[in-house]
Amino acid sequence: MIDAFLEYLSLEKKYSPHTITAYKNDLLSFRDFLVSEYNQEDLSEVHYAQIRSWVVVLVGESLSNRTINRKISSLKSFYKFLLKTSQIEVHPLSQHTSLKTETRVQVPFTSKEINAVISQIEVDDDFIATRDKLIVELFYSTGIRRAELINIKERDLSFSDRTIKVLGKRNKERYVPLLQSVVKTLEKYLELKKEFSIGLEVLFITKKGNKIYETLVYRIINSYFSTISSKEKKSPHILRHSFATHLLNEGANLNSVKELLGHSSLAATQVYIQNSLEVIKKVYNQAHPRGNKNQEI
Repeated sequence: MIDAFLEYLSLEKKYSPHTITAYKNDLLSFRDFLVSEYNQEDLSEVHYAQIRSWVVVLVGESLSNRTINRKISSLKSFYKFLLKTSQIEVHPLSQHTSLKTETRVQVPFTSKEINAVISQIEVDDDFIATRDKLIVELFYSTGIRRAELINIKERDLSFSDRTIKVLGKRNKERYVPLLQSVVKTLEKYLELKKEFSIGLEVLFITKKGNKIYETLVYRIINSYFSTISSKEKKSPHILRHSFATHLLNEGANLNSVKELLGHSSLAATQVYIQNSLEVIKKVYNQAHPRGNKNQEI
């Protein structure tokens, strides 16, 4: 039952292996709870009261409401699949209300912080330093996701068009332009990579010639930005957030930013307006004839 659902997520929904693993872990965790508390393995016979009991246990384990909601969301998708495939007649979570969560404010890096990090990476002819600099530059100049960066292949690069083909969520392809400064770093990296590559198609590799992996990419970003920024979160996603916010601050069209980020709807892109709105307020306050030049709106 679970295996069939996971296969559906992979083949029909085109979810990434990482996302499918998260669904699997949530479902197995709930099944373990059922076995332990109710001596029940059949997930198709579940009642809402049992799910509520699991929520109580999760709260008791001091998990955040956001994490609990994500786990319940996995169950919702699972039972929606069972309903769709006629394995159940009633969705046990049809009346469920998510736990309240605080709105997270993602604070982007400033352009000064990003430029400082890029400037401090002394590349010379060092393969690792050049790779790390390219990773930072690509994240900030394209807004791509960490998983997208990891899976870029050399054949996805087009130096004539100065673009890179990115495979996004649900295998949706998009082309993102490359700045000339990034192309320069890219050319240097590819030259140095020849010494370490063992024929892998992927663009980014470790010094041992293996495909780069998610935790390493996170450590690279966190390490460099920890020396420059005092912000709480220093991750690849914050660079993606910075990319979108800075574009909007400079007057970029929201729909264009949506396409660059690979979002399926404008709703996902609008979260980045929150940060650029503060800049818009300042401009308005300073430019409007009746605005108070020395006071925030």
